[in-house]
Amino acid sequence: MFWFEKENPDVTFIDCRVETHELCDGRELIVNPDVVASFENLPFEDESFYHVVFDPPHLLYAGRTSWMAKKYGSLDRGWEQLIRKGFKECFRVLKPNGTLVFKWNETDIPISKVLKLTDVSPLYGHKSGKQQKTHWVCFIKPVEGYT
Repeated sequence: MFWFEKENPDVTFIDCRVETHELCDGRELIVNPDVVASFENLPFEDESFYHVVFDPPHLLYAGRTSWMAKKYGSLDRGWEQLIRKGFKECFRVLKPNGTLVFKWNETDIPISKVLKLTDVSPLYGHKSGKQQKTHWVCFIKPVEGYT
Protein backbone atom coordinates (compact mmCIF):
# COMPACT_ATOMS: atom_id res chain seq x y z
CA MET A 1 0.00 0.00 0.00
CA PHE A 2 2.89 2.40 0.61
CA TRP A 3 5.09 1.79 -2.44
CA PHE A 4 5.41 4.66 -4.91
CA GLU A 5 6.78 2.39 -7.64
CA LYS A 6 5.41 -1.12 -7.10
CA GLU A 7 7.13 -2.52 -10.20
CA ASN A 8 10.62 -1.27 -9.27
CA PRO A 9 13.12 -4.03 -10.23
CA ASP A 10 15.06 -3.47 -6.99
CA VAL A 11 12.04 -4.51 -4.89
CA THR A 12 11.07 -8.08 -4.03
CA PHE A 13 7.48 -8.11 -2.75
CA ILE A 14 6.75 -11.04 -0.43
CA ASP A 15 3.37 -12.10 0.92
CA CYS A 16 1.85 -15.40 1.97
CA ARG A 17 -1.28 -14.67 -0.10
CA VAL A 18 -2.23 -14.38 -3.76
CA GLU A 19 -5.70 -12.80 -3.79
CA THR A 20 -7.96 -10.30 -5.48
CA HIS A 21 -10.81 -8.58 -3.62
CA GLU A 22 -13.20 -5.70 -4.09
CA LEU A 23 -12.87 -3.35 -1.12
CA CYS A 24 -15.80 -1.60 0.56
CA ASP A 25 -15.19 1.55 -1.49
CA GLY A 26 -15.26 -0.38 -4.78
CA ARG A 27 -11.51 -0.34 -5.38
CA GLU A 28 -9.82 -3.58 -6.37
CA LEU A 29 -7.23 -5.00 -3.98
CA ILE A 30 -4.69 -7.20 -5.72
CA VAL A 31 -2.20 -9.17 -3.64
CA ASN A 32 0.22 -10.66 -6.16
CA PRO A 33 3.68 -10.98 -4.63
CA ASP A 34 6.93 -11.72 -6.45
CA VAL A 35 7.58 -14.45 -3.88
CA VAL A 36 4.86 -16.32 -2.00
CA ALA A 37 6.25 -16.97 1.48
CA SER A 38 5.66 -16.32 5.15
CA PHE A 39 7.79 -13.74 6.92
CA GLU A 40 8.41 -16.45 9.55
CA ASN A 41 10.48 -18.47 7.08
CA LEU A 42 11.95 -16.34 4.30
CA PRO A 43 13.37 -18.30 1.33
CA PHE A 44 16.60 -16.30 1.16
CA GLU A 45 20.16 -16.90 2.31
CA ASP A 46 21.56 -15.13 5.36
CA GLU A 47 22.65 -11.54 4.75
CA SER A 48 21.01 -11.26 1.30
CA PHE A 49 19.62 -7.70 1.51
CA TYR A 50 20.83 -4.19 2.40
CA HIS A 51 17.30 -3.00 3.14
CA VAL A 52 14.18 -4.80 4.40
CA VAL A 53 10.68 -3.43 5.05
CA PHE A 54 8.69 -5.47 7.58
CA ASP A 55 4.96 -4.68 7.40
CA PRO A 56 3.18 -7.55 9.17
CA PRO A 57 -0.52 -7.80 9.92
CA HIS A 58 -1.39 -5.72 12.98
CA LEU A 59 -5.09 -6.41 13.62
CA LEU A 60 -6.27 -8.84 16.30
CA TYR A 61 -9.98 -8.13 16.18
CA ALA A 62 -10.72 -7.96 12.45
CA GLY A 63 -13.12 -10.64 11.26
CA ARG A 64 -11.46 -13.12 8.91
CA THR A 65 -13.73 -12.08 6.03
CA SER A 66 -13.79 -8.32 6.80
CA TRP A 67 -12.35 -5.91 4.25
CA MET A 68 -9.78 -4.82 6.86
CA ALA A 69 -8.51 -8.41 7.18
CA LYS A 70 -8.48 -8.79 3.39
CA LYS A 71 -6.50 -5.58 3.00
CA TYR A 72 -4.09 -5.86 5.95
CA GLY A 73 -4.28 -9.48 7.16
CA SER A 74 -4.96 -10.36 10.79
CA LEU A 75 -3.23 -11.93 13.78
CA ASP A 76 -4.16 -14.79 16.07
CA ARG A 77 -3.61 -15.27 19.78
CA GLY A 78 0.00 -16.40 19.28
CA TRP A 79 0.88 -13.10 17.62
CA GLU A 80 3.86 -12.42 19.88
CA GLN A 81 5.72 -15.54 18.71
CA LEU A 82 4.80 -14.79 15.09
CA ILE A 83 6.15 -11.22 15.21
CA ARG A 84 9.25 -12.35 17.16
CA LYS A 85 9.99 -14.90 14.38
CA GLY A 86 9.38 -12.22 11.77
CA PHE A 87 11.90 -9.84 13.31
CA LYS A 88 14.43 -12.67 13.60
CA GLU A 89 13.98 -13.60 9.93
CA CYS A 90 14.22 -9.98 8.76
CA PHE A 91 17.48 -9.52 10.64
CA ARG A 92 18.77 -12.89 9.38
CA VAL A 93 18.39 -11.90 5.72
CA LEU A 94 19.70 -8.38 6.35
CA LYS A 95 23.38 -7.61 5.79
CA PRO A 96 25.41 -6.16 8.71
CA ASN A 97 24.73 -2.41 8.93
CA GLY A 98 21.66 -2.96 6.74
CA THR A 99 18.44 -1.13 7.52
CA LEU A 100 15.15 -2.62 8.62
CA VAL A 101 12.09 -0.39 8.35
CA PHE A 102 9.24 -1.68 10.48
CA LYS A 103 5.67 -0.47 9.93
CA TRP A 104 3.07 -1.00 12.65
CA ASN A 105 -0.40 0.32 13.34
CA GLU A 106 -1.30 0.21 17.03
CA THR A 107 -5.09 0.07 16.67
CA ASP A 108 -5.15 -3.23 18.58
CA ILE A 109 -1.61 -3.67 19.97
CA PRO A 110 0.63 -0.85 21.27
CA ILE A 111 3.99 -0.41 19.54
CA SER A 112 5.68 -0.61 22.96
CA LYS A 113 4.63 -4.28 23.28
CA VAL A 114 5.79 -5.09 19.77
CA LEU A 115 9.24 -3.52 20.08
CA LYS A 116 9.93 -5.78 23.08
CA LEU A 117 9.85 -8.74 20.68
CA THR A 118 13.28 -7.98 19.17
CA ASP A 119 16.68 -7.68 20.82
CA VAL A 120 17.76 -4.91 18.45
CA SER A 121 16.96 -1.37 19.58
CA PRO A 122 15.36 0.93 17.03
CA LEU A 123 17.36 3.91 15.81
CA TYR A 124 14.43 6.28 15.15
CA GLY A 125 10.77 6.33 14.22
CA HIS A 126 7.85 8.45 13.14
CA LYS A 127 4.10 8.43 13.81
CA SER A 128 1.76 9.01 10.89
CA GLY A 129 -1.87 8.84 9.84
CA LYS A 130 -4.87 10.88 10.85
CA GLN A 131 -4.87 9.50 14.37
CA GLN A 132 -1.08 9.05 14.60
CA LYS A 133 -1.46 5.28 15.15
CA THR A 134 0.85 4.11 12.36
CA HIS A 135 4.51 3.94 13.32
CA TRP A 136 7.50 3.74 11.01
CA VAL A 137 10.53 2.51 12.94
CA CYS A 138 14.07 2.17 11.58
CA PHE A 139 16.67 -0.32 12.81
CA ILE A 140 20.25 -0.93 11.74
CA LYS A 141 21.49 -4.49 11.99
CA PRO A 142 24.51 -4.64 14.31
CA VAL A 143 27.77 -5.69 12.69
CA GLU A 144 28.49 -8.11 15.54
CA GLY A 145 26.51 -9.77 18.24
CA TYR A 146 23.31 -10.55 16.37
CA THR A 147 22.28 -14.15 15.92
